[in-house]
Amino acid sequence: MEIRPLDGVRVLELGNYIAAPTAGRILGDFGAEVIKVERPKTGDELRNWRLYGGDTSMLYRTVNRNKKSITLDLRSEAGRAVVLDLVTRCDVLLENFRPGMLEKWGLGPEELTKANPDLVITRISAYGQTGPLSQRPGFAAVAEAVGGLRELVGDPDRPPVRVGVSIGDSIAGIYAAFGTVMALFQRERSDDRIPLPQRVIDVALNESILSVMESLVPDYFAYDITRERVGGRMEGIAPSNAYPCSDGVSIIIGGNGDAIFQRYMRVIERPDLAADPELADNAGRWRHRDRLDAAIAEWTRRHTRDEALGILEEAAIPSGPIYTAADIAGDEQYRARNMIQHFPVDVGEPEPKQVGFPGIVPVIGGQSLPIRSVGPDLGEHTHEVLSGLLGMSDTEILALEANP
Repeated sequence: MEIRPLDGVRVLELGNYIAAPTAGRILGDFGAEVIKVERPKTGDELRNWRLYGGDTSMLYRTVNRNKKSITLDLRSEAGRAVVLDLVTRCDVLLENFRPGMLEKWGLGPEELTKANPDLVITRISAYGQTGPLSQRPGFAAVAEAVGGLRELVGDPDRPPVRVGVSIGDSIAGIYAAFGTVMALFQRERSDDRIPLPQRVIDVALNESILSVMESLVPDYFAYDITRERVGGRMEGIAPSNAYPCSDGVSIIIGGNGDAIFQRYMRVIERPDLAADPELADNAGRWRHRDRLDAAIAEWTRRHTRDEALGILEEAAIPSGPIYTAADIAGDEQYRARNMIQHFPVDVGEPEPKQVGFPGIVPVIGGQSLPIRSVGPDLGEHTHEVLSGLLGMSDTEILALEANP
C-alpha cells in the first residue's frame, strides 16, 4: 500500500468555487482525507461551470479530486451542529466565505476551537480577514487586477487582458495548502498547545497575486519605475518571445542569457548580432528588442515548428512548442511522469468516457502519485461520513436530509 505524506490528516472543507477547493485538492493529493461540505440539492457552483454534458463539469471533477462529498445546510442549526461534531474529528478546516460569514453562523474560530483546541483553520478571502477592505467581496478577476498582474498582461496598445485560467484562485489555494501544512508541522513539533491566532491561516487573493509579482513594487520605490504591458515579452529581458513558423504555429524561444545569445544568433545565421557589443548584455538587448525579434522571426518563418525546435535543441537554446490540450495529451514527457491519468467519467453520453486528468504535483518517487478518485457526485459520501465518523443512524441521516 502506498504511503503518502499526509496520510492520517483529516480536513473539513467548507469551500466553494476554486480557491479553498484547490487547497483541499492539494492536501488530498498527498493523502489527507478531505470531506467537502456542499449545499443540499445544488452543491458547489463549480459543478456547473464549463459544463458541456452530464451534470458535473470536468472543472469540478478536477479541482475536487481525492475528496468525499457530503451535503449539509450551514444555515440550519442541525447542519451547524454536524459541522461542530465533525470538527472534533478533524485536523483542519478550510473555508473561503466572505469574512464574518462563519461567525454569523456560529462557526467562527472561537466556536471551532472550543470544539477542537488543536484545529488548524485556513481562511481564504478577497482581501484577508483584517483591514479596511476585508468585508468587500471579490473574485480572482478583481484580485488579479488589485494585486498588479492584470496591468502587465497583454499588448501595450490595448486594454489589459486576463490569463486563460483563474490564476488568482489557484495561487491562493497553493498558499493556503502550504500555510496549512506549516501549521500542522508546527503543531507536531510543539510540546505546547498552539494559540488560536497562530492556528488561523489568513490567505488573501490580492496578496497571493502580489507575492508573485517579483520586483514590481521594489522597482517603483527604488527607481520610480512603473512597469507596463509588453505583450509576449518580459520587461528588461531579451530576446524572449513567441515566434511564427512556416506551418502557421508559433514557438517560444528564450535566448536571453549572455552566452546563450551568442549561440542563438549564430544558429539563426546572424553572426553580426552576436558580435555587436551593444547586444552583449540584457540591458542592450532590451533596447534593441524590436530589431532582435524581427531577425529571429525572419529565421523561424523559414522553418516548420519541428524543424526550428530540432535545430534549437541541438544548439542547447531553450525553446519549446506552444501546446494545446491535444498536444499535452500526446506528449511523451507527461506520459513518462504519469502526468495525465485516465478515469471513466459520466459526460452525458450513454456510457462513461475515459477522461484524462492532470497528475499530482510535485512528483514523489519519479512519477506523479496516482489520483485516487476524481471529484465526487453531490453528497456521494454523506452516509459514509456521518455514520462512520459520527455514528449517526440511518434514521438521523434521513431526517437531516429531509430537513436541511
